[in-house]
Amino acid sequence: MLEFGLEGKTALVAGAGPGLGRSCAIGLAEAGASVVSVDIDHARAAKVVEEVKSLGGRGRAVQADLRKSDEADRAVREAVSAFDGLDVVVDVIGEIRWGAVVDLTDEDWNYSVDGVIRHVFNLGRAAGRYLVAQAKGGSFVSVSSVSGLASAPFHAPYGAAKAGVMSLTRSLAIELAPFGIRVNAVAPGAVSTPRVVGRVGGGGAEGGATRSRAPLGRMGEPEEVAKVVVFLSSDLASYVSGQTITVDGAASAQFTMGPLRSDLIPDNSTLDQPRP
Repeated sequence: MLEFGLEGKTALVAGAGPGLGRSCAIGLAEAGASVVSVDIDHARAAKVVEEVKSLGGRGRAVQADLRKSDEADRAVREAVSAFDGLDVVVDVIGEIRWGAVVDLTDEDWNYSVDGVIRHVFNLGRAAGRYLVAQAKGGSFVSVSSVSGLASAPFHAPYGAAKAGVMSLTRSLAIELAPFGIRVNAVAPGAVSTPRVVGRVGGGGAEGGATRSRAPLGRMGEPEEVAKVVVFLSSDLASYVSGQTITVDGAASAQFTMGPLRSDLIPDNSTLDQPRP
């Protein structure tokens, strides 16, 4: 029987508010880990801990602004002291500003850099130092985005920062591999988090303007991304490191200039050219 190997381990989940962060925290708790919920808003972190405890798990809420290196250091220290160690770190934070590049401001750029990649570096450095010293291995998983894999029109700073998360993932994976620490990322496509659903409209995975863009015909659910995060955090992925796993319903696999639906496929007989 396959085992996650997360029983008795401690997982720090950063950005554990509504949406992906909450789902990752709940998934790790269901797999047996004690969860330290870290968020810039203590009330959001505490709400996730309440859910973890309602499932019979153990949790602790920590308020921290991980854009600041000293706050990241403190969050790791508090996670370690909460349950006598640290084994898994998951970073789900991501902020976005929309607009054409020619219209975006320096503040818009800094907002995405600070809200997407700076805290990944801060948390990766802080957690990496502890995990190296602990000498028991560990796992670090960041949530990137398909916006970092393909072009990100009208949210270019976000896409650039998410691409940076993937590059940082590879660098950390190589540097921390000698210490038995695995580092991976997940790149979701359109997922029906409360924020995304509120922006594109519709209700749940079946709603929203992005539904038809994924060959699976719907948006993803936060729990579907969380399952991949739990896998990468667990012993089931013991030989997986330095990777970015795309979870987008095959959206990034299709040729974007081709037909999006089977009823739009042209009749090949009408396209044949005369042969000499």
